[in-house]
Amino acid sequence: MSAGMAERERRLTPPYGGVFVPRTRVMGADDLKRATKRMAHEIIERNQGLDEVVLIGLQTGGVPLAARLHRQLEAIEGVDVPIGTLDVAFYRDDIGLRPVLPEAVTDIPCDLQGMIVVLVDDVLFTGRTIRAALDALSDHGRAKAVQLAVMIDRGHRELPIRPDFVGKNLPTRRDEVVDVNADGVDLGEMRR
Repeated sequence: MSAGMAERERRLTPPYGGVFVPRTRVMGADDLKRATKRMAHEIIERNQGLDEVVLIGLQTGGVPLAARLHRQLEAIEGVDVPIGTLDVAFYRDDIGLRPVLPEAVTDIPCDLQGMIVVLVDDVLFTGRTIRAALDALSDHGRAKAVQLAVMIDRGHRELPIRPDFVGKNLPTRRDEVVDVNADGVDLGEMRR
């Protein structure tokens, strides 16, 4: 199993465990680098610089992508943008439908009041994780704006949420699994 896919999601999402079996590589490592660089440029352009920007990676898949974006933003602008992590486990609206393990770390590096928060996640699917992230963020202050950066937008939205910055739009079937890792993006399935 790759490090990019959330371990607890794998263990806890029906069929509760299993092994990710990749079928198709849809992006390689170079594709990820190019997409991350493009997204970084888009973040800078949209926000007219980085003065008020803070990156928040969603646990667990968004954390490595937030780190990649952080490095790119620093390389492009020479600015050390604040970067943090957010665990939304207790803010999800499907507690009771799937188990929750409060094992990931939330680390908000600064006061969010008046800041532009760029939430970062690896895959956007139904939108429920992002809704939970918005609820969780509200406990840390009132941001000036919240934007969303995802490497993969796979569709199947259940809530009116859309990303501001996208690495790749990837139409999928609901039963497929998308795995973003350091080597690229794989499309496959979970097997017991």
